[in-house]
Amino acid sequence: MSKIYIFSGLGVDRRVFDNIDFGDLDIEFVEWIEPIKNENLENYAKRISKKIVSANPILVGLSFGGILAVEISKFLKPRKIILIASAKTRYELPKIYRVAGKMKLNKLLPSSMLKMQNFITNWFFGVETKDDKLLLNNVLIDTNPKFLRWAINEIVNWKNETYPENYIHLHGTKDQIIPIENVNVNFEIKNGGHFMTVNKPKEIETILKNACL
Repeated sequence: MSKIYIFSGLGVDRRVFDNIDFGDLDIEFVEWIEPIKNENLENYAKRISKKIVSANPILVGLSFGGILAVEISKFLKPRKIILIASAKTRYELPKIYRVAGKMKLNKLLPSSMLKMQNFITNWFFGVETKDDKLLLNNVLIDTNPKFLRWAINEIVNWKNETYPENYIHLHGTKDQIIPIENVNVNFEIKNGGHFMTVNKPKEIETILKNACL
């Protein structure tokens, strides 16, 4: 059985996987490292990939973690890459993100705004219950603002145009951050949003267990 390395998303951490029972799967959550000043995503991917020490690994990436997994797969050649609520190329991201990157609009957003949990973030992440809102609030508070700003800049300026090999893509039909319309997926999670590892865990759990065999 291959070792499974999991990359969490932007603004969230491993807590969003707490409702998923991985059973006997050999998993390891990869902790983010501090980006170097002016570091691009490709170089960051090479540095963080040093944490992947097992042969023929499976990479699981949620949201920004999936984008990072795509970059790592270019030189690491994993056995499989599983993307959750993510994108495989720049064209699967909303066009407005690319426009924002070109015009550097992301540079105008204050860090405090990026870490605020409110009705807008609730809608974007697809959270409705009191517990889900509390979890989102807690993980946003704990997110490193420097990393958050760096990662957003890398997302809106992402250049990748090629699909990774041996991928499996899970995506929610109600994802507001990366709408499913432009995404080529293998599994659609009905009514799933960007927070679906939290509020649609059983469906994702079943797919992950089968995909990692």
